[in-house]
Amino acid sequence: MEELLRLYEDWRGCAPQSVEQLPGAGSNRTYYRFWDAEGDSLIGVVGTSREENEAFIYLAGHFGQKRLPMPRVVAVSTSRLCYLQTDLGHRSLFDALSEGREKGGRYAPEEKELLRRTIAELPRIQFVGAEGLDFGRCYPMASMDRTAVFFDLNYFKYCFLKLAGVEADEERLENDFDRLTAKLVMAGADGFMFRDFQSRNIMVVDNEVYFIDYQGGRQGALHYDVASLLYDAIVKIPESQKEELLDFYIRELTESEPGYAEKFREIYYHFVLVRLLQAMGAFGLRGLHEGKSHFIDSIVPGLQGISTLFEPGKLEGEYPEIQYAIRVAFEKYFVPLHPESKE
Repeated sequence: MEELLRLYEDWRGCAPQSVEQLPGAGSNRTYYRFWDAEGDSLIGVVGTSREENEAFIYLAGHFGQKRLPMPRVVAVSTSRLCYLQTDLGHRSLFDALSEGREKGGRYAPEEKELLRRTIAELPRIQFVGAEGLDFGRCYPMASMDRTAVFFDLNYFKYCFLKLAGVEADEERLENDFDRLTAKLVMAGADGFMFRDFQSRNIMVVDNEVYFIDYQGGRQGALHYDVASLLYDAIVKIPESQKEELLDFYIRELTESEPGYAEKFREIYYHFVLVRLLQAMGAFGLRGLHEGKSHFIDSIVPGLQGISTLFEPGKLEGEYPEIQYAIRVAFEKYFVPLHPESKE
């Protein structure tokens, strides 16, 4: 914190009028809001990984040149562990959708419009953001390749299944992982993949959407970010609306990449699956292991989201051991977390 304060004073020419530490999320970075005497604010960030910070600083500069709706980094410490970025306010898309979310996903027209605006911006981030970008400077890896897919699948296996005490046949599970990985790598890596494209990383300012926390971004397939948003366990988008928003995204995509959009749907749900499995790993690590409540609260919705993928017309019986493990986990967690649902 002392280094961050010195950075602010060097950049601003005086000490901040007030400092507010912001609530932590799923990372090891610490965030502060600095206010000056005129009422203007900046966000100060203290990271634990110089490489991760370097990736964010580079990406922020690149996206700024492309005029994409991202925060700008205005000052960086000599250690590269602290930096200052523009403040996009307090209101995330998660907050903006609170009323409809509390109604079980019955979103008002203005809430649906925010989701559409977010989806409409995504192809621009994916394609314009990729233009001239040096993916070798991404962290912790340059692209979503076979190794990265296996990392996500093992994250699910060791940080959710093992921590949750869910037994699965190791050989059959690995066979499912092999088939899923082979399917995903066939899609190629055609754009910038935001990686954690979810409602808490999208800010709403004057009804326009802006994007933060993309330091884990890399080159990847376009499907992953769409899946991350539409199947965000805590947002509770109804299945019919997920399909409407997916159709809208594909129409937007068709305008810039006609050939790609035609084959989008046939592999999309496989990306939904790997994204949701990765999210379950996070729920296990941050929730079951570290005890963070909103990750624990996401376990049952996350399992429900995965269960819907095995309905006819999506994945059906393609990954039987994954489906079995999810069913066992659901039975284990649904009743204890929601005792009123026993009947």
